[in-house]
Amino acid sequence: MHYRLLSFITASVALQATYASPALSPEVYDYIVVGSGPGGGPLAAELARAGYPTLLIEAGGDEGENPTYAEIQHFNEAANDEATRWDFWVKHSDDPEREAKFEHTTWDTGDGTFYVGLDPPEGAKYLGIQYPRAAVLGGCAMHNAGVCSLPADDDWNIIVNKTGDTSWEAKNMRKYLKKIEKNEYLLPGNPDHGYDDASWAKNESLSQTRILKKIAELTGQDPKKAAELVSRDILEVGDDVDETVSFYNMAFHATAKGERSSPNSYIRATLADPAGYPLTVKLHALVTRVLFDNATLIPGSTPRAIGVEVMTGPSLYRADPKHVPGTKGPISQIYAKREVIISGGVFNSPQILKLSGVGPAEELKKFGIPVVVDLPGVGENLGDNYEGSLLGIASSPTNNAGQITLLFRTPNAPTKKRNIYAWCGSFSFEGFWPGFPTWYGNKVYTCALVHLAPKSQAGSVKLRSANPQDTPEINFRFFEHGGDHDLQELVEAANILREAWKAAGEPMAPIEELHPCKGPVQPGSERCSDEEQKEYFKLQAYSHHASSTCAIGGDDDPMAVLDSKFRVRGVKGLRVVDASVFPVVPGAFPSCPTMMISVKAAEDIIEEARRTDKKL
Repeated sequence: MHYRLLSFITASVALQATYASPALSPEVYDYIVVGSGPGGGPLAAELARAGYPTLLIEAGGDEGENPTYAEIQHFNEAANDEATRWDFWVKHSDDPEREAKFEHTTWDTGDGTFYVGLDPPEGAKYLGIQYPRAAVLGGCAMHNAGVCSLPADDDWNIIVNKTGDTSWEAKNMRKYLKKIEKNEYLLPGNPDHGYDDASWAKNESLSQTRILKKIAELTGQDPKKAAELVSRDILEVGDDVDETVSFYNMAFHATAKGERSSPNSYIRATLADPAGYPLTVKLHALVTRVLFDNATLIPGSTPRAIGVEVMTGPSLYRADPKHVPGTKGPISQIYAKREVIISGGVFNSPQILKLSGVGPAEELKKFGIPVVVDLPGVGENLGDNYEGSLLGIASSPTNNAGQITLLFRTPNAPTKKRNIYAWCGSFSFEGFWPGFPTWYGNKVYTCALVHLAPKSQAGSVKLRSANPQDTPEINFRFFEHGGDHDLQELVEAANILREAWKAAGEPMAPIEELHPCKGPVQPGSERCSDEEQKEYFKLQAYSHHASSTCAIGGDDDPMAVLDSKFRVRGVKGLRVVDASVFPVVPGAFPSCPTMMISVKAAEDIIEEARRTDKKL
């Protein structure tokens, strides 16, 4: 397997003494960054390395030396771990009847346990669909599977089209990938491709090799080159790369030894550096609102962010399963001489803005929050990849089956560009719920699907109350726009992969499919229609790549929250830098793209600061 290591090298040092504790006198920094994930972590480190005193605030603790988080193979355990998990309970639609059919609906039994399913015990409290996030130094990059994938060029260029800022052109954004990675697998002198031991793909007697070659045939690839293609660099460069159907080798933000490389690593390295960079990290601190200067009281003036209000203590947010109702912490105010940067993530960044008076005026007034600036786009435009899987039980163990990764185009794709990211192997993945995934034994075989460029971004993140400890109301409104076409794309992808399963032969065949079509997969077998599969995906699709709730947009867009330099419209000294800034869902996996924009934001902010300093 190929790996890429972000250049955020882990520091082997105990850092507890470095973390700031609540101070009696006012704290003042040049920059305050709220949130240490892929957006905020690299950004705070870069600002400090440029010489600016920077405070990085994180609501969770530090698990950088905990093997559950440090070793990427334990990502399922990390995502389930109560030590860092924040549970958001979301909806997929406004239709209660449809919601009630989601097979992994979760309920609170009242005895400290969850029930997952459609037949809850009497008295159980409905929670919804689990969407776990990570409250920990390094954010969700500390509990994810570490997959590194790039958006299509169009996903970058849309920002150019909206704002006129050519620094967002896809060809320019590539340099930020180079800045965050330390490549460990490409051969010297070869800038585009990686190579690995894929000897299994050359063994014609293996069932998985026959599946591989059949997929190649069905997707327009050369079956004779399949063994060669499985080692192709998934982050390759090329003018037509977004239209290239091919097998690839997955890239991860991890070392070749499987050690997780994340913002945590870079933060720790920055703190431990002998250069003594001015970075301070405050853990177990929940930001309750952004503070603005008195200009908010002067009609016609532009408010400026001057700091944040913080509640200090562990497990203060109600998404934390360890939260004790009624628990609060001491409140303090911390000030920024230059800027406040919100990097709380797709759910928490819009929540913090709204609690601070930045958002849709009517929603803020509903909760008695004074309006600083009416920005109707805050919390809107929520989007995500649709995900699903073709899962079955083979006739023999599959634990030695080589992994197949491919990007391809279904026959009904709306453009020439690829619309499906898939990977097949001996694993089960069906979404998230407490205790996921289901263990089906050593004969399980799955092809997981990620739908690229979903046509609907109709979801929202809305306040539940004015209490910063409450979680917001989150509704993705799956398939609200263009849903029928998206569903058919998922079905056609499943049909292609199922057809390839029929070529498995002994010893894997026949494979007993569990979903979306129940029954044995074998030549001549057709068990369910496209319409039945569309209904399955409509009810059971899941997601974990949320984006776009504080979207960048043009001056003429009333729903734009940010300009192209991440600045919140209508105020000064306030930016947002995380996956919420993308106008559209960025490719198949947002972790690496978010780290890339984090470094871009640092470059923009530092350039602006130095330009301002020269004028003084």
